[in-house]
Amino acid sequence: MGFFSRMNTDHQRQPVCLEGVFTGSTPTACWILGGGPSLATLPVERIAASPIPKFSVNLSGSGLIRPNFWTSYDPSARFHRSIYLDGSILKFVHRRRAMDLVPETTCKVCDCPGMMVFDRDARRGFSNWLAPDVTTIGDWADSLMQAIEIAYRLGFRVLLFAGCEMRIAPSEALMNLASQRGVPFQGMEALSEFLKRCEAAGLSRSEIESAGVGEQYHFDEEKVLTAAVQTDLHYYRVSQYLRLARRHFSDVGLQLISTTPHSRLNDYFPYESVESVIARLTAEIGEPGQEATRGLYTGLRQRTLSVTSPMKDFKPPQAMIARQNPRATPEILVEKAGWEPVRPGSMTAALRVPVEEG
Repeated sequence: MGFFSRMNTDHQRQPVCLEGVFTGSTPTACWILGGGPSLATLPVERIAASPIPKFSVNLSGSGLIRPNFWTSYDPSARFHRSIYLDGSILKFVHRRRAMDLVPETTCKVCDCPGMMVFDRDARRGFSNWLAPDVTTIGDWADSLMQAIEIAYRLGFRVLLFAGCEMRIAPSEALMNLASQRGVPFQGMEALSEFLKRCEAAGLSRSEIESAGVGEQYHFDEEKVLTAAVQTDLHYYRVSQYLRLARRHFSDVGLQLISTTPHSRLNDYFPYESVESVIARLTAEIGEPGQEATRGLYTGLRQRTLSVTSPMKDFKPPQAMIARQNPRATPEILVEKAGWEPVRPGSMTAALRVPVEEG
């Protein structure tokens, strides 16, 4: 069985082979949408219209962008019915969630259109997270990490992070209050460390809670201060997981690009603006909103790209050998230093013709 399958209400599973289906001749890109408040400040209309798939995590994108892919780690009751029942979204959940009820319905999660289930493995490390010899998704107790691996298994090799600040910042009111006590907020420091310094400077817990933290999400939701502190620590930990996996990403050919201003990821991964990313990728893919249609049905003009060297399709070496000599082995095509490679029609003799130097 591969990574993904459909599950029935009697717990029977039918494998669905999705591995690598989005791999192309060049690395294929995918947006990874986070729930951070910055997503509402980015040019979301351009992200939505771009010819780059959108992968949403939990409630990310709500009210702004409809995703092509979606996954969650948390209980099913935390998410919208429309995500589960939308047949245009390919969804991925751990099989333990498959028998949950879809919120506000009598439907099981496993019966939803486009719903894939997978098994998890909590034993992965930074050097084998995306290993080729597994059929499970690594369990890092985090939806974003889950989305990264699923996107990789589907064949995406360039992941564009939008709305992924990976932090929760204190509110302006709290920073101003702390500054009056000589406690400036130090950029990307953990919220918990900042609050400790505030308390050490004489700010009471009630003063801190009254001032609170800044926006936590781009959608209408917030956590109490203690929960926000724990969430910020979780974000920090995940950002360090990704930093520690950078060599592994190079090994497996995965590129992470942040398009989120003021993200903790920007210290460790390339940052590029949304506009720059879209301009670069649409130059390669094409821009749907600007493609002309006049003449495509009424004419047949040449539309091939001009190249400096003519292209010609060849059969692979094994097929050529089998056609020339069914009993030959692929090793006969190996070039040896100082000798010509095999020529059609003279396989044995060609290996004895020296290559002239100079």
